[in-house]
Amino acid sequence: MRFLPVLLSALLAAAPLAAHEFWISPEDYTVETGGEIKAEIRVGQNFRGAGYPYIPKNFERFDLVTQDATVPVEGRIGDRPALSMSAPGEGLVTVVHRTRAYLLTYDDWATFEQFVTHKDFPWALARHLERGYSKDRVRERYIRFAKSLVAVGDGAGQDREVGLLTEIVALANPYTDALDEGLPVRVLFEGEPRRDVQVEVFAKAPDGDVTVETYRTDDAGEAVIGIEPGVEYLVDSVVMRELETGEAEGPKWESLWASLTFRVPE
Repeated sequence: MRFLPVLLSALLAAAPLAAHEFWISPEDYTVETGGEIKAEIRVGQNFRGAGYPYIPKNFERFDLVTQDATVPVEGRIGDRPALSMSAPGEGLVTVVHRTRAYLLTYDDWATFEQFVTHKDFPWALARHLERGYSKDRVRERYIRFAKSLVAVGDGAGQDREVGLLTEIVALANPYTDALDEGLPVRVLFEGEPRRDVQVEVFAKAPDGDVTVETYRTDDAGEAVIGIEPGVEYLVDSVVMRELETGEAEGPKWESLWASLTFRVPE
């Protein structure tokens, strides 16, 4: 049906109005050498959300990054899951996804206030009013930057900076390294460490129960995430910045969302 991709695209654009996090959700975080990597692109809350199909106009980057190469994700419009490709070699693979920019409008000030408070940007409320903007129909532009770590074969290797505007880099390998003291991560914006910022961590146990903790990065932009075997993790951090659009009805704010998913082996 010709209108199906258009409908799905519209749904994806509208979804973040009622939901928050955006993440890559592999069917299996460990894949045999030569096997397939399959993953949903999800939007939701509390590490639960609907999966969305492969729609090229909704993203500007979708890659598999190995230890020595970058392979674009290929698919057909409407494919579910959005990622279904043969693993490119053995070792740690980082799935990378960058959405296009979307616009949203907050219908009431309370919803905007709740969002910026939850994501640790309370200063944005005072700044919005200082700039003389109305509390009615606050407009925002947002872009999502997601990564996921998948172990192929022995899973050896390291995550690294992949050139996203904002991203979370795992400083250890959850599939091969001893992580008795937790998994260290570094949060970046424009390639530089984000110091003293909030990092939100969602942990999904094998029974589906989800717990949430928040951390703060240190002077190196790093935080050590407490982890447990058999648990799936979503690490999330958001940049909020002011926009100067020159348009009375244009967006006044831009949020940039970085996420990282992985699952600690049993």
